[in-house]
Amino acid sequence: MKPSILLTLFLLAAAQLPVWAQQPATAQSRNAQSQERPVIGRILDDRVASDWGLQPQEWARYRELMEGPLGIYSPNLDPLSALGVEARSDEERRRYAEMQVKAEARRVEKLLAYQRAYDEAWQRLNPGMQRVNLPDDLPTAAGVRGSSRTAVFVKDGCAACGQLVQRLQSSGAEFDLYMVGSRQDDARIRDWAKRANVDPARVRAGSITLNHDGGRWLSLGLPGDLPAAVREVNGQWQRQP
Repeated sequence: MKPSILLTLFLLAAAQLPVWAQQPATAQSRNAQSQERPVIGRILDDRVASDWGLQPQEWARYRELMEGPLGIYSPNLDPLSALGVEARSDEERRRYAEMQVKAEARRVEKLLAYQRAYDEAWQRLNPGMQRVNLPDDLPTAAGVRGSSRTAVFVKDGCAACGQLVQRLQSSGAEFDLYMVGSRQDDARIRDWAKRANVDPARVRAGSITLNHDGGRWLSLGLPGDLPAAVREVNGQWQRQP
């Protein structure tokens, strides 16, 4: 009888232990991992926010905006553009615009620095060898297409930009249009093209393309204001009259 009494007492004592004490080690390990994941996620979010120069609450607002209509219409919108488009005051809008200009300038400077390093490496490793000309459908280092087409840089609120595009279109020229300040918003380019009476049939055919500038105009380093029609001549991009 004694063994059965001891077994009964052991079972009663085990039943009174806290739930966590009865869980196997694997279950406790899973719980610990599930608690760690949100912490890791917050650390990564804070790091990415810092890379963009944003505070954690600003990054959280960006994430919230991209889960709404803005993220559906413009799924690839960068944080500064998204926060600028949905700014809650003029001051906030100006702040994000200035942050984006500075970020674009840093990005372009890195691009140009790498291009200079590439040019130096080419001359050192392949002295006297001609470079291969890229076909028109491949981007050059500046991200602008090849020499057989004209690149046209425009901006919103610019009457002369629309006039230039109309003149080129009437002449039958093929060109690639780049909108400066588009903020990677496809709707913004489409609306501008519609107001400028760009022929949709020519866009569908590819004789005219609509593109985000993405810092290309700045990277070319050409003087003067927009609009600008430029072509590559002997490896150098030059404004056209």
